[in-house]
Amino acid sequence: MQLPDYRGGSIVNLMASLQAGLDGPEHAYAPLRLLSPDGIAGHRQVLLWVIDGLGLDYLRAHPQAACLNSHLLGGMTSVYPPTTASAVTTFLTGQAPQQHGLTGWHMYFRELGSVLAVLPGTARYGGVSLAQAGIDVAALLGHVPFADRIGVDAYSVTPAYIAESDFNLSHLGRAQLLGYRDLPDMLSVIAGLLRRDGRKFIYAYWPELDSIGHREGIHSDPAVTHLAALDRAFESLLEQARGTDTLLLVCADHGQRDTTDGDRIDLADHPRLADTLALPLCGEPRSAYCYLRPCREEQFDAYISRELGGAAHVYPPQTLIDSGWFGLGEAHPQLHRRIGDRVLLMQENFIIRDWLAQEKRYDIIGVHGGLSRDELHVPLVVAAV
Repeated sequence: MQLPDYRGGSIVNLMASLQAGLDGPEHAYAPLRLLSPDGIAGHRQVLLWVIDGLGLDYLRAHPQAACLNSHLLGGMTSVYPPTTASAVTTFLTGQAPQQHGLTGWHMYFRELGSVLAVLPGTARYGGVSLAQAGIDVAALLGHVPFADRIGVDAYSVTPAYIAESDFNLSHLGRAQLLGYRDLPDMLSVIAGLLRRDGRKFIYAYWPELDSIGHREGIHSDPAVTHLAALDRAFESLLEQARGTDTLLLVCADHGQRDTTDGDRIDLADHPRLADTLALPLCGEPRSAYCYLRPCREEQFDAYISRELGGAAHVYPPQTLIDSGWFGLGEAHPQLHRRIGDRVLLMQENFIIRDWLAQEKRYDIIGVHGGLSRDELHVPLVVAAV
């Protein structure tokens, strides 16, 4: 098992390099070893294209993605857990989960007394968004957007259907928001920005590879076909940016690995385990945060060891914080409350799920959030044009 390399080899360190190279103050984390701030500062503009779900070894295993592979500088680790809610927040704030405090798709917010689905910004059972309920999401999260940490103009290029979500708007800062409909439209929006005068930073987010992986499997034909389309899109970006003094960076928030029916553990099949829990499982199916009823710690630990020992390892949450799983330095004041009383790190390809009453059930094939190499390691593709 490998942990995120926060001392110079993670996406947090990439953001540290970008912050310093884009006229921002020195970051609390070290710059990325693969890309120094000086290598960024020499360019008029920087494009950071985040492809959700693109793992390092997955890219290397598909030579038909020839353009991306030919510009592959190397690999980085994501953050823990390697999942969109935590890692994209790192891209949007420049901070590790240790500081920004977002630890997975489902999170218990003691401040609201509720388990939230963080990215859609709703209670887990659904309903209106936080903003519609009268909650100031930016104030709740307390994040400083990355656009406000740098000294150049900033733009955020995001799918139109999520562009004005509470989560996106709370992390926009002074960046200009531009939505797009599909891949050709995204390329058109970026090309227009690259032709504008002035020094700038462009953040672009593409979610579809991750979505295909969840539905079909990251090694499915549809996923591989989509990777080829992304490679052609990158080649098109290179042509459109040529001569503009642009540094093009492509990376990801996490990778994926595929599961089968036999890898999926349903909490309903383990009623004695469920009886130890005070809340639904939080976090991710690969990294579950467990909130226990009083005096149930020994019962919980014994059950995991006896019944699920080959599928999950159990950790006291403070051990993870002290060992630097979430980052370095001072922790977010709510971090320890957002990872429960025990953390279940799933092994091999196993996941664990529970379901609320009347919650729509669904199966996912491609998964992430654990600490396998497939999930943790992401590529850094670099081209100067």
